[in-house]
Amino acid sequence: MQEKSFPTLQDKTYQTLHQWLTVGRFQPGERLKIRQVADELEVGIMPVRAALQRLAAEGALLDIPNCGMVVPKLNRAQFDDILQTRLLLEGQAAEQGTYRMTAADISKMATLSEQMAQAIAEKNSKAYLEANEEFHVTLYRASASPLLMELIETVWLKVGPISNQLFEDARFALKLNDAHQDVMAAQQQRDGAAVRRAIEQDMFYAGQYLKSVCA
Repeated sequence: MQEKSFPTLQDKTYQTLHQWLTVGRFQPGERLKIRQVADELEVGIMPVRAALQRLAAEGALLDIPNCGMVVPKLNRAQFDDILQTRLLLEGQAAEQGTYRMTAADISKMATLSEQMAQAIAEKNSKAYLEANEEFHVTLYRASASPLLMELIETVWLKVGPISNQLFEDARFALKLNDAHQDVMAAQQQRDGAAVRRAIEQDMFYAGQYLKSVCA
């Protein structure tokens, strides 16, 4: 019998930093200081250094000589490339996941949509981005494709750091949850094609603004 493996401290540190990058905890161009990150996570320097090196190998960070780990900035061409890739991957995961969603999954997504609406009303970008990530993860994981989910999470690493800028324009932020409500309406009908279109619209709407703030 194969022994069950448990996450190491290094694994947990990597997973936390991965999630922080995904939800925009760090800003483009920000330098990540190992001691500061270690103190925030309440862990030693070694697991943080190893996690940051792993993220750099994945392209989520830049390892700059005499400077350390820096969050990359995106230019418009890079952002366009990422957006097109997201449309392909996430559209497929959304449509595929629609037909495998449980009642509990749908209820969870409805709650998360309500949380996003509240976060927008309160101008709480952190709460919005965390609920937004969980909303999409719940739908995509229902696709039952670990590889598809892995590819999506890799792409999220590259665009996450600019996501906080969605709240710089209050009028734009007011409509961030509209597509999620369309997702829920289509989900009730088990209409995978409509769910896919709503997810694509969500990414397109946010993408047009984020592209404008790229270098």
